Amino acid sequence: MSKVQNIEEYKSVQPTVITIGTFDGVHIGHQQIIKRLINTGKTENLKSVILTFFPHPRMVLQKDSNIKLINTIDERSQILDDLGLDYLLIKKFTKDFSRLSAEDFVKQILVDKLKAKKIIIGYDHRFGRNRNADINDLKTFGETFNFEVEEISMQEINDVAVSSTKIRNALKDGDIMRANKFLGYNFMLNGTVVEGKGLGRTLQFPTANILIEEDYKLIPKQGVYIVNSKIKNKLYFGMMNIGENPTVDGNEETIEVHFFGFNKDIYGRKIQINLLKHIREEQKFESVDALKNQLNKDKKTALDYIENHHA
Repeated sequence: MSKVQNIEEYKSVQPTVITIGTFDGVHIGHQQIIKRLINTGKTENLKSVILTFFPHPRMVLQKDSNIKLINTIDERSQILDDLGLDYLLIKKFTKDFSRLSAEDFVKQILVDKLKAKKIIIGYDHRFGRNRNADINDLKTFGETFNFEVEEISMQEINDVAVSSTKIRNALKDGDIMRANKFLGYNFMLNGTVVEGKGLGRTLQFPTANILIEEDYKLIPKQGVYIVNSKIKNKLYFGMMNIGENPTVDGNEETIEVHFFGFNKDIYGRKIQINLLKHIREEQKFESVDALKNQLNKDKKTALDYIENHHA
């Protein structure tokens, strides 16, 4: 897949089949639409293109928006690449772009730049300045500019919309297994391993502290999770705590992972953590020894789960 960060860098003159959307999560509902897009491209000899916008329009148009996304833009790109898409085109969303008329958007971007021959879009899709154009306008433009419009039904759109909401709610509740079921893959956190306070090492549970730079990334509910991660092409399992370390009077949220059977220095390394299961809430213990005892219980819980489900 080719990821194009700037529309001006898109140079292909091959005809395309396009869908447009945020596709946050790229979950099982989205995947049905994307597979239809890719299959259409193959059967009709068209390049498959997803046109997406970043930052999220709500981040630009609603300054007080605190929207959190299931995927970072890089995570979304990785998943779409795995599905077999030809092009992911990321259009920078600005206030100026939001004022572009529907006809100019269709002609300048979809037709002149992307050589659209077919557009697969939801029945309720709205676009152009003030979002005042709908799918019927798009079909009219199709007759003018010689492209076909394939409509995604209400049922399919509802399946997609409900899944996104359910995933966000499941993550906020710590119900990772439910979220993963709707995603069709394991929810991930990507960040850099940074220096922590070294508390884990004193407890004989050394941790990798993960810094996530994208402040729009949705972080699940605080607590302890079973996770895995591929480090230097080897899969390691472990347990992760999202929280503030109340037993030692912590006051800011951190993400710390203890990998089983791993003791290499990975400071500064970019790492992907895949979340498998939530095992308990974060809690304040009476003493550091009580915390250490609980960590040993957590490790046994995690190892039992891994043996039964991932051995």
